[in-house]
Amino acid sequence: MLTAEITRKIEEKVQSKLISTQTVSGGCISDAYKIKADSGAQYFLKINSGLPTDMFLKESNGLKELRKANTIRIPEVIFAESDFLMTELITPGSRAKNFFENFGRKFAKLHKYSSGEFGFYEDNYIGSNEQKNIPGEREKNNWIEFYFNERILYQYKLAEKLKYTTSELTEGINKLENKIEDILSGSEEKPSLLHGDLWSGNFIVDEKGTACLIDPAVYYGHREADLAMTKLFGGFSSEFYHSYNDAFPLKDGFEYRENIYKLYHVLNHLNLFGGGYYSQAISLIRSYV
Repeated sequence: MLTAEITRKIEEKVQSKLISTQTVSGGCISDAYKIKADSGAQYFLKINSGLPTDMFLKESNGLKELRKANTIRIPEVIFAESDFLMTELITPGSRAKNFFENFGRKFAKLHKYSSGEFGFYEDNYIGSNEQKNIPGEREKNNWIEFYFNERILYQYKLAEKLKYTTSELTEGINKLENKIEDILSGSEEKPSLLHGDLWSGNFIVDEKGTACLIDPAVYYGHREADLAMTKLFGGFSSEFYHSYNDAFPLKDGFEYRENIYKLYHVLNHLNLFGGGYYSQAISLIRSYV
């Protein structure tokens, strides 16, 4: 809800009075609005007072990190506080010709933006669950340890706390721990800047018909993890993956490794939405052990 207090803060920030507020669709967790100031400027606003107090601030930092790569369009952050996030307004458009081909090429360029170590300078969120990004000393330069400990094992422990685990899942995670080095062996690369949660609901088409990324769960990791996520809920077009691979060729065996990266998100969905994702998690584990 757009309160008088939030309105006051925004007007002070932009030095202009708000003259119109329009509810927009698309948010499943937060209220979303298109707002207009008497200066003529328009903005996108997300509001939610029920979230962790740092969620919008962490999302803001993720958007700013993605903008550093200067590749795919990322909304500019105007203002972020504990209960709202305001960005530039992206006017929706229709997909341009070769939309997914261009998207794939730009996504590959995003992944070429690198860091000296895995993780990120702060923890953030994957959905409404916490995502652990601050690496241990050994994990900074060891993707396998980072991924298992901060992604798979963290989600497993959360599932245990929420009482979604079984002896079957526990046994599967233990076997996966013993085999993960073999599974990911040969895929070693420098840390890439990742969106972290890219599926069809987390990009929009702008007024020029090109992709704009939203709702990130940013960190520096293996780019195959980002690509695997894109395939979880129907996937993108084949042109997206072909153009990506042309621009930044993947190492042999990437298709074999997809399931282990999908597992993180399926476990997260298990913890967010319940037992309907249990069988899918078990199936992904069984593809390796």
